[in-house]
Amino acid sequence: MPENIQHLVMWLIPLAPLAAAIVTALLGPKGMREKSHLPCWFGLAVAVVCAYVLLFSIVPGGFGEHESQAVVAPGYQWIDVGGLNVRVELRADAMTAIMLSMVTAVSLLVAVFAAGYMHGDPGYARFFACFSLFVFSMCMLVLSSSFLLLFVFWEGVGLCSYLLIGFWFQKPSAAAAAKKAFVVNRIGDFGFLIGIFLIWTTFRSVDFATVLGEPQRLAELAAAQPGRITAICLLLLLGAMGKSAQFPLHVWLPDAMEGPTPVSALIHAATMVTAGVYVVARCTPLFVHSPTAQVVVCCIGGVTALIAALIALTQDDLKRVLAYSTVSQLGYMFMALGAGTLAASDAAPALATTAAMFHLYTHAFFKALLFLAAGSVMHAMGDVIDMKRFGGLRRALPITHWTFLAGAAALAGVPLLSGFWSKDEILGALYSAGSSESPYHGYYYAVFAIAVFIAFLTAFYTFRAYFKTFWGEERFPAEAGHHPHEAPPVMAWPLRVLAVCALFIGGLVALSGSFAGYLHHTIGLPHAEEPGLRWGLVFVSVAVVVLGIGLAWQMYVAAPRMPSKLAAAFRPLYAASLNKLYFDEIFWAILVAPLRGLAWLAGWFDRVVIDSIVDGLALVPRWLSAVPVVFQNGRLPSYALVMWAGLIVCLALAVRLFASY
Repeated sequence: MPENIQHLVMWLIPLAPLAAAIVTALLGPKGMREKSHLPCWFGLAVAVVCAYVLLFSIVPGGFGEHESQAVVAPGYQWIDVGGLNVRVELRADAMTAIMLSMVTAVSLLVAVFAAGYMHGDPGYARFFACFSLFVFSMCMLVLSSSFLLLFVFWEGVGLCSYLLIGFWFQKPSAAAAAKKAFVVNRIGDFGFLIGIFLIWTTFRSVDFATVLGEPQRLAELAAAQPGRITAICLLLLLGAMGKSAQFPLHVWLPDAMEGPTPVSALIHAATMVTAGVYVVARCTPLFVHSPTAQVVVCCIGGVTALIAALIALTQDDLKRVLAYSTVSQLGYMFMALGAGTLAASDAAPALATTAAMFHLYTHAFFKALLFLAAGSVMHAMGDVIDMKRFGGLRRALPITHWTFLAGAAALAGVPLLSGFWSKDEILGALYSAGSSESPYHGYYYAVFAIAVFIAFLTAFYTFRAYFKTFWGEERFPAEAGHHPHEAPPVMAWPLRVLAVCALFIGGLVALSGSFAGYLHHTIGLPHAEEPGLRWGLVFVSVAVVVLGIGLAWQMYVAAPRMPSKLAAAFRPLYAASLNKLYFDEIFWAILVAPLRGLAWLAGWFDRVVIDSIVDGLALVPRWLSAVPVVFQNGRLPSYALVMWAGLIVCLALAVRLFASY
């Protein structure tokens, strides 16, 4: 492909959604109204086509060559101050192309579904304007050529998530959830910004090509300043923990369910939460020089995945089960990203990053499917999403039923479905890290054991949600009426397409052996062969999945009274899981309440002390102005007295002056 055409294609990927956002914002509320989705659809369709053109053109020599490929689309000079030179330009390599193909495709399917789901909403045009802006920000984040430009759109993604989570701002819980997401992410973003500053002071550049693309220089800096490299990695990780909802900054993501369901699908599958994983994967050349940072990444991922899975076991809100599932699966990705120890082999970083990115890719499709299917259930149930209030929906909602089942099976890791292949690669990466000569190999074995246990929990809570929703006695809430309706075609077709992807895309990519062969064309990633199946790990993985699904069937279909008996027998544990391990209460006690107390104290000090000082200073001119009033009273004797006093003062000064000579 000619270079100028490739540059045009790259610019069209973000600019098409941006144009859609502008057109919808200007014309939607009064002009297009119920047609406000059309610019969004068109803009995202253009972005999808361009993303796949880029995917197949970014490595023109094919998947087998071993040199990195990157294309830079020129833009304009943004900053050139004191040696800091930042240009607004786009940079694409293999990781960029994979991310864009996933982000744009999933976003388009969610946008199509949203046209049916949001039909009749008073903020219909505003929704699609924000939706398009969200996709624009995510595409620019992925295409950024420097850390500083990435940070600008990192914040843009945060802003759009705030607007969409709080879309129904009249609803107090939605407004509170939006603020919570925004504030919690500021904690991570503060660390991220300091990390970028350290990158600048260390490398005298914030450009990806300079920081990540010179392995010899990077190795020399890491040998000379190992603490500095570790600090950079941990600060970048802090930013990623906020965006990708890792412990302890995971508390915002479940509350984000207060937004419209298509927003949940967009955030959990294609945009916001994938940004943190992408940044850590992009910075693999930095992380491989800090084994300490890597083991921290791995352990944080393991703790996050375990906590979220334990909480998901008892939730009755279908969307919250899926939300905690997202947190847990993101933890899986971080476990893989932290397993790329150089002590294992030179190819270990590439294998670990491949496993994480592969799971990110497959997860986007089946998690978007699950959220949209949950939205279809909510749409049919009159906005009720509490699984205690409905059941047996498989006959009333046949399309939603089989598509949800496809997504649930893929998430659980049923053999040969998408989640099975990517999860198996993560288990393999963790086992390899544990078998390495790394000083932290014991930690990796522990995280591997946790990952296997989480695979069991994932299968259990996923099919618990499936059985409670679609099996058992047919029950509908009063809000649904007597005859719940299946999703209309505009909502049903995205479910069908995503179901096919959830079933087959992982197997097609894994069996073709092309993912690692393509991804190694990323800056800083060495070449690595696609790992084959480890039959011992496959056996363990399949066994825990079958056990989890079987236990869910036994408890929620064969013996539906068993859960209540177990809850009564283990009430403290059940209550802890149901109440999200009391993390919100802990955060309130150690962070929110003290800060509110400090804010009250600052307000009191401002009112009582600062205001008193300001008001007191304002009284001084009044007091001083009261003195002349005594003499300027319109009486001649008073004026004469003032004149005599002035004359005496002047004579006294004159005498003193002459006396000094």
